[in-house]
Amino acid sequence: MEDSIKAMLKAIGEDPSREGLLKTPKRWADAMKELTSGYETDLNILINGALFEAETDGMVIVKDIECYSLCEHHLLPFVGKVHVAYVPDKKILGLSKVARVVDMFARRLQTQERMTQQICDTLDDVLKPKGIGVIVQAEHFCMMMRGVEKQHSSCITSAVKGLIKKDPKTREEFLRLAD
Repeated sequence: MEDSIKAMLKAIGEDPSREGLLKTPKRWADAMKELTSGYETDLNILINGALFEAETDGMVIVKDIECYSLCEHHLLPFVGKVHVAYVPDKKILGLSKVARVVDMFARRLQTQERMTQQICDTLDDVLKPKGIGVIVQAEHFCMMMRGVEKQHSSCITSAVKGLIKKDPKTREEFLRLAD
């Protein structure tokens, strides 16, 4: 990867041997390994047995989970917040594990739409809840820094299943509490 970055620096007219860029190829390679570490994350190790008997059937919401990902189309960041809600059936999940599942998918080359669905599907598979919903609101640097250059635009995506999809009152509760 480092040689590729040196070649890219030359291609844009930079000198990879100048002082400020000497360590840039290694730093970039290290950053990319970290920013795409979600490909190597093992869900079973991530969950690590943090499933517990549900003592409630009330909605569980983890909101404002910071999200940093890379757009697969431009390799530029998109950043935002993720809100996850579920209605437990038999199990609840340790709250930090919800954020770790978000990170597992955010740390891949992504589209926001796919990431939203992946988070929802994975937590649905792990928890088997009565209902689940995920909302992602993010700002995309590919829209802000280049192309259309819209600084204040954001994208909102959602994925819902079970009660949150089928029952209007449960869906309204999710949307109200996630706001």
